Amino acid sequence: MAFHEVRFPDDISRGARGGPERRTQIVELASGDEERNASWANSRRRYDAAYGIRRADELAAVVAFFEARNGRLYGFRWKDWADYKSCLPSGTPAATDQAIGTGDDATTDFQLVKSYTSGSQSWTRTITKPVDGTVLVAIDGGEQTTGWSVDTTTGIVTFTSAPAAGAIITAGFEFDVPVRFDTDTLDVTLDIERLGSITSIPLIEVRR
Repeated sequence: MAFHEVRFPDDISRGARGGPERRTQIVELASGDEERNASWANSRRRYDAAYGIRRADELAAVVAFFEARNGRLYGFRWKDWADYKSCLPSGTPAATDQAIGTGDDATTDFQLVKSYTSGSQSWTRTITKPVDGTVLVAIDGGEQTTGWSVDTTTGIVTFTSAPAAGAIITAGFEFDVPVRFDTDTLDVTLDIERLGSITSIPLIEVRR
């Protein structure tokens, strides 16, 4: 799938709005009871970048970015300021933030993930776009400064030697969301003072 490893301007994404979306089918029975079924196993994020535009220069930057991506054709990176770390928003990523696997003396590749937990329920999100230079890795709580690498286009951590059987592999990181424009049209408005705005710039997460 066509994807550009470039991030949407941070100063504009900071003021955007959006978040996770799920798809649930609900059937209301004659008795008034409901039957609910999850159509999607995983959530998908949607954003609107128009809320982050405050100056004409920012509008021009968005138009240039849109044209360079050929509208909906190419995906790109997006920083979700509400959720871009392996830890809480107020914290600093640490190598023990997220469990990404258990050693078995054979496996060398481990996918970065982030778990969301409330009570006894949790959901694990696959992280495919970690930010270069932010990934930290630990084995059984001990940070590993060498002996591994990470592919920032897939989120896969690869060890030079397979971790020992039973060893807990953890990681900390910052990450982007892979998205694309969800429109092939930008409706740009210029007022008499040459200040500009765009009514809506919908973005949708790309599942790869």
